[in-house]
Amino acid sequence: MQRILTLCIGNICRSPLAQVLLAREFPQRMVWSAGLGALVGEPADPISVALAAEQGMDLSAHRAQQVNLQMCQRADLILVMEQHQRVELERRYPLVRGKVFQLGERDIADPFRQPRTVFETAYADIALGVERWAGRIRQLR
Repeated sequence: MQRILTLCIGNICRSPLAQVLLAREFPQRMVWSAGLGALVGEPADPISVALAAEQGMDLSAHRAQQVNLQMCQRADLILVMEQHQRVELERRYPLVRGKVFQLGERDIADPFRQPRTVFETAYADIALGVERWAGRIRQLR
């Protein structure tokens, strides 16, 4: 599990937060994020940037990117925010089967264009999912 891809839809709210949290847990590993319908080139949502900054993480350089076959081939583990994203990713790229999992135990709601409280809930769900996955990943050493 040296290369971890986090995935959501637009790649500006949830997957960038998951990326920086996982990168903080595993600084020696390659962690990146992408979207199924990415807002290519857009920065992370300002509320995601603020939530990350409050936890000592920097999302200011993030730019959204569209998931592609090469990313999927390179990744050892792909963590999605919602079950339908897993289904769609496996439909587009059948080779990913067996390495795509949900980050949370349930879907993590998209906070895009929602109030900060929705972002805070998503962040808490993402942080919990990262904590759970970090434990799993560490057991694979």
